[in-house]
Amino acid sequence: MSDGEQQQQQEQKVEDGNQTINIRVATSNGDEVFFKIKRSTKLSKLQGAYANKVGKDVGSIRFLYDGVRVNEDDTPHTLDMEDNDTIDVMVEQVGGFTLQPC
Repeated sequence: MSDGEQQQQQEQKVEDGNQTINIRVATSNGDEVFFKIKRSTKLSKLQGAYANKVGKDVGSIRFLYDGVRVNEDDTPHTLDMEDNDTIDVMVEQVGGFTLQPC
């Protein structure tokens, strides 16, 4: 690969990061919230905005893309997301059971 081709690929990556993408955040009961963000924006920013919009603590909800948990440092670019892709949101369930004395 020539120096010109390498530079062109690097410029393309920068341009890709600045492109905006529409992302749908959907709950299991069908509620949806739409966001438009840059491909280089960390999804933790989207998670915070979603939690604020629905009035929940960001630590109490989980975000999944293609069945895999979204990490704070993930971006639409690093996850190869396409325009109008969906992130699923779940309320974290903490629990188990408590043993009661007989």
